[in-house]
Amino acid sequence: MPSPAAAHGATMMPGSRTYLCYEDLIKNNHQMPANPACAAAVQQTSTTPLYNWFAVLDSNGGGRTTGYIPDGKLCSGGDRGPYNFSSYNAARSDWPKTHLTSGASIQVKHSNWAHHPGKFDVYITKNGYSPTKSLAWSDLEHLQTVTNPPQSGGAGSNGGHYYWDLNLPQRSGQHILYIHWSRSDSQENFYSCSDVVFDGGNGQVTY
Repeated sequence: MPSPAAAHGATMMPGSRTYLCYEDLIKNNHQMPANPACAAAVQQTSTTPLYNWFAVLDSNGGGRTTGYIPDGKLCSGGDRGPYNFSSYNAARSDWPKTHLTSGASIQVKHSNWAHHPGKFDVYITKNGYSPTKSLAWSDLEHLQTVTNPPQSGGAGSNGGHYYWDLNLPQRSGQHILYIHWSRSDSQENFYSCSDVVFDGGNGQVTY
């Protein structure tokens, strides 16, 4: 099993594609994820990105969004990082999902493998979004900006994370929660796509 680099972060609740596919890989004895979308991603770009699930990044992101990260490449942060996360842009409805309740308040948890000062911009897909459509900036609605939230657990520790409360908007069906973390001490940015379904759930995960 490769050793993960001691850096970076991705969303753990609701779990990002890379995080939940990594969990699925571990549950299956480091062989192949059982989830079909995760398995297809591994077949395309190997397991290396999953062992570095927290490293969807761009060292020169500088907080830029529309016009910098191309539509269709939001989940991989524009493919400018050290690992190949391009397969996690796949527009399909069978990624692992976190079940949520429309209008509820949840606690977002974002890995702090290496903690940095900065801000988290939280977006969600608009009403009418289809998960089989490639994700574009125009599909997203900005929900929240959080600066330097508190942390639980040490950086680099298993389960260590930033956390904050998010009031969910009115939604139904399947959506993507998109989180863009912009460091204030460098140009490095991190990106997370979390697949969620609004069906009255309270954070349960379906792989």
